[in-house]
Amino acid sequence: MLDKEKWKKNFRAILSLDSHPGHIAAGLAVGVFISFTPFFTFHTVLAIAAAFIFRLNKLTCITGAWVNTPFTVVPILAASYKLGRVVRGLPPQEFHFKGLHWAYLKSHAATLIVGTSLLGFAAALVSYALCYWLVVRFRKKDETLATLADEMEEVGEELE
Repeated sequence: MLDKEKWKKNFRAILSLDSHPGHIAAGLAVGVFISFTPFFTFHTVLAIAAAFIFRLNKLTCITGAWVNTPFTVVPILAASYKLGRVVRGLPPQEFHFKGLHWAYLKSHAATLIVGTSLLGFAAALVSYALCYWLVVRFRKKDETLATLADEMEEVGEELE
């Protein structure tokens, strides 16, 4: 079962990271984008690689890559497939697949890549804005974190 207190503790840990709110939010947004890709077994690896390549917050990037859960993956794939067909100018068609393994999805690869990229980009934009707002709001409640956040905002970068 889900441990609500553990989730709250982890959520607070992310919001109170000693990093610029934009840096935290960017890591989450890139991770969320990755979570929408159809490369399911590689989400964590892709998130770690992106965090190192783009110098993003590793914790939030990996956390974002886990946004697309087993409960949401099928509806997101179906929506991505339909969106991808529309963007590619193809007639509507039902999305039929036998499983989530790439061997079953590769016949729909181009359509899925287009659809998941567009949905992932939209979700990344929303997650960036929401995470940035949450970090700033959370930090304003704590005097020490509020001072740090104000200094970071003034300088525009992390403080060493």
